[in-house]
Amino acid sequence: MNGQGRSDRPVVPTKFPNNAGQPVAEGMEGRGLAKGNLREQNARRTPSRVSALSALERVREAAKKDRTMRFTALLHHVYNPETLRDAYFSLKKEAAPGVDGETWRHYGEALEEHLQDLSGRLKRGAYRAKPVRRVYITKADGRLRPLGVTALEDKVVQRATVEVLNAIYETDFLGFSYGFRPERGQHHALDALYAGLLTRPVNWVLDMDIRGFFDSIDHGWLVKFVEHRIADRRLLRLIQKWLNAGVLEDGKRTRMEEGTPQGGSASPLLANIYLHYAFDLWVQSWRSKHARGKVIVVRYADDVVMGFQMKSDAERFRTELVARMRKFALELHPEKTRLLEFGPYAAERRRRAGKGKPETFNFLGFTHICATKRSNGRFTVLRQTMRQRLQAKLNAVKTELRRRLHVPIPTVGQWLGAVVRGHIGYYGVPMNSPALHRFRFCVGRLWYRALCRRSHKGRPRWERMRRLLARWLPLARVCHPYPLRRLGVIT
Repeated sequence: MNGQGRSDRPVVPTKFPNNAGQPVAEGMEGRGLAKGNLREQNARRTPSRVSALSALERVREAAKKDRTMRFTALLHHVYNPETLRDAYFSLKKEAAPGVDGETWRHYGEALEEHLQDLSGRLKRGAYRAKPVRRVYITKADGRLRPLGVTALEDKVVQRATVEVLNAIYETDFLGFSYGFRPERGQHHALDALYAGLLTRPVNWVLDMDIRGFFDSIDHGWLVKFVEHRIADRRLLRLIQKWLNAGVLEDGKRTRMEEGTPQGGSASPLLANIYLHYAFDLWVQSWRSKHARGKVIVVRYADDVVMGFQMKSDAERFRTELVARMRKFALELHPEKTRLLEFGPYAAERRRRAGKGKPETFNFLGFTHICATKRSNGRFTVLRQTMRQRLQAKLNAVKTELRRRLHVPIPTVGQWLGAVVRGHIGYYGVPMNSPALHRFRFCVGRLWYRALCRRSHKGRPRWERMRRLLARWLPLARVCHPYPLRRLGVIT
């Protein structure tokens, strides 16, 4: 199947476009094709000023023209050596190896031979998915999050498959879905939420989280959802191979009856497909048919924030959502799902009721707080770094400094500079300067304490310490514009 790039434009400032080039017309010569088949030729025999459309762009255009079309021939796009090569070079070079112990650099020493062999196995159906190696990382709240380390060849095939499927599903996914999508990120979701809270009549916020979402995805429902668009049996079997590969933990292989391991290249897309049918389409229909007031939705993977104009809508939606989630083997997290009063009138209403300040909620690492502008006293949303995230990062820096206690100072300074720079790059939003300055100060203090332990000759002088901090740690600064300003530019 063939198609061409999207050129959607946002209708309201709270939505982000899927940026792509404008459609390009192209004439084709040759005999006619059988009914139901689309052309796969993607280059002219002679040079032309009109750009030739790639095969995946033709898939995208076909998916965009007919939202009910089921694609019957897609696997040849996956086992194309060029697609596999691009997928290989898009992987992280220093990622941990899977159960086979294969690393990115070792695999690349005979890359063409490996890719040709992999392409052949995919083509004749001899490819077998390896089990995922289970590891655990510590979350900000101290709990352990299970992750799956996928074998290198499985990563390559999954990345190539995701590239093909994105050409179809990016035409289907709704505008309020931001997680793990091309040209969309966490700050796009944060900007959309900020703009919605300020430009829409939102008085109540439903902050919800799906409990163990990636571990609760029902394989049966997932395959049914994929079959809405994909009729290529070979590609469906490929996806089922990943789902049935199982998990290897402590030398014991366990077959998974549900869930997709976090860490794989295909898991985020499969999770988005699952929630697209289980949640997004239903929410879109519910707010147009049942809501009495305005409703805004922002979803990043399994983290969802909704704004309601009327409390009755929020309460009714929450009740019906529980039943909807249960239908698809999902459950709302009881502690992380709550309805709270928020918006320009929340402070006054709660003051009259004697309830204190408005409640806050967390989303993508930021605590969202009802506030007022100093200049005119109007309502605004203050976004501050979550205390748990800030403290967890400082604890990680402290642990790493102990491990690098006798590493040369310039090397440690370069690493700390990258840590601070990355933190500022994400959390450097307007009105969050105090938290940025605090993080830089705390990192400098931890470094000073580490230097004090390096030698028994005494502590470094503060004059020298100031020079080190000024040289290696970047200054705290706001590097993101106000969301309404950035949205205005994009729109």
